[in-house]
Amino acid sequence: MLLAFIAGLALGTIFFGGLWLTVKKAFASKIPALWFFTSFLVRIGITLIGFYYISPGNWQRMIICVFGFVAARFIVMHVTKSHEQKHLHLNKEVTHEA
Repeated sequence: MLLAFIAGLALGTIFFGGLWLTVKKAFASKIPALWFFTSFLVRIGITLIGFYYISPGNWQRMIICVFGFVAARFIVMHVTKSHEQKHLHLNKEVTHEA
């Protein structure tokens, strides 16, 4: 069961971390729709294949994996928020020096 939770954390990190990277890259791109569509297909594909192999016919492992997936969402939100705040703080320091 612990491995199912860890696998859920990994899948969630890939899914939500990939979403965060997609949003950052898409806004700087000339064709953001291509970024969003391709990223969506890749992230969903990896996640569904991961869930399929983690819990073949075992609903308990699926539930534990989903808990890990959701926990990863909060971890990625926390990490990206602190990254954005640090980046924003550095930009403010640079503008004050100039």
